[in-house]
Order: sequence, then structure tokens, then C-alpha cells
Amino acid sequence: MKQFDELVAIMQRLRDKESGCPWDLQQTYESLKPHLIEETYEVIEAIEKKDYQALKEELGDLLLHIVFQSKMAEENGHFNIKDVLTKINKKMINRHPHIFSDKKVESAEDVVQNWEKIKKKEKKHRKSILDEIPKGIPALIKAKRVQQKASAVGFDWKAAEPIFDKLQEEIKEFQSAYQENDSQEMEYEIGDILFTIVNIARQLNIDSEFALQKSVEKFIQRFKLMENYLNEENKDISKCGLNELEILWERAKKKA
Repeated sequence: MKQFDELVAIMQRLRDKESGCPWDLQQTYESLKPHLIEETYEVIEAIEKKDYQALKEELGDLLLHIVFQSKMAEENGHFNIKDVLTKINKKMINRHPHIFSDKKVESAEDVVQNWEKIKKKEKKHRKSILDEIPKGIPALIKAKRVQQKASAVGFDWKAAEPIFDKLQEEIKEFQSAYQENDSQEMEYEIGDILFTIVNIARQLNIDSEFALQKSVEKFIQRFKLMENYLNEENKDISKCGLNELEILWERAKKKA
């Protein structure tokens, strides 16, 4: 594709040791990590907002990072962008035998199970199916991925309802740790509660990370409204009592 080749050529120019951009030449795999993470979240934000013009731009920014990392790898003699494309093309064909071969599937769940089986064969060096989950991803996403991996081999609840009882059990265990003032056990039990909530959400096709993001954003909007109400009255929020703030909170809830 002409446009993709042009992007590769632009990166080639930016990384030229004689006439390239000083900033681009200074970058390393490690220095670009924060930018790569930021661009990924900007893509997600555009999707959440259903802002397709922004999504178009952010996907371009994300694609730039893929080309950027590949260019640096080429300079170091590891691989180039063509190798990246060859690898993903081969992977997609291998992991979709129901499309590119004669494998039969009945549902999306069958596709996921086949995908995991194929991955296990491809990555024989890994001792566990959970080893491939990145350690640095956000905890809610990691919990969901761990549960999905376990589910793919049949270790899963059949529905959400039985997990409600599990959640109540975890809450009672936390309350017991709280009553005993055992901070280490409280931390452990809070983790179990969160893990169980993620499990319920997953069963109901709700993304815990996005759900929490929405709740946080809703809190921010309402808190800012409270601040605005107080600013209109020339009041300092830190000097207001809890009762007054709760009244303002209920007022803000009606608007956001």
C-alpha cells in the first residue's frame, strides 16, 4: 500500500544518522514505552467516545510506533517491518483454520478454544498458558485475561449467579480480617473481592477496566460540579462540612 510505504520511508528519513531528526534519533525501545502506552489509551478513549475522527488519528499514531520500533530493530539487526507483517500474517492464517483450512467450528467459543490450543503448540517453551500474560498490564485487565485463559481449558463458572455467593464469602472474609485489624489479610481479601467482581463482570460481558473508568469519570464530573457550586458562593471546599458536601453531591448527581 502506497500510504504505508510512505510512512516507512518517513521513518527511514527521521532515523537517518546524517540528516535525521535529533529527537527521533535519540529514542530507544525503552524511551518510547510511555508514549506507546499513552497512544494506546488515546485509541481506547476515542473508541469509548465513539469519536471516529479522533480514532482515525490515534490509530495512525499507534501505527507510527509500530513502524518506529521496527525501524530501530532493523538498525540493530533484529528484524524489520516486513518481518513483523510476515509473522502476523502467518499467525492469523494458522490460528484461523476454520477460515483458511477445513477445520469446523460451531461458535465463537469454539474459535477461542482452538486459538488457545494452537498457541500452546506454537509456544511449547512456555510451561503454563498463563505465562504469556504480560506482567505490567493493569490489574483489572490482567485478572480478566487470567480468567479467560483458565476458561479456555474448561476451568470456569458456568454462569454469573454462583459467583455472587463467592463474592459474599469474600466480603465476609474481609470483614473478619478487618475486625481482627489484620492489615496484610485485609489487603489479600480486598484483592480476592476485586478478582471475584472481575469474574462476575466477565461472565456478563462487562469489561471491568472500562466500567471502573466510567465510574471514575462520573465521580470527577460530579466533584467538579460541587466545586463550581462552591466557587459561585466563594466557599472553600476544604472548609465545608460533610453534610453540606453531601447535599451538593446529590445536587450534582441530578446533572451528571
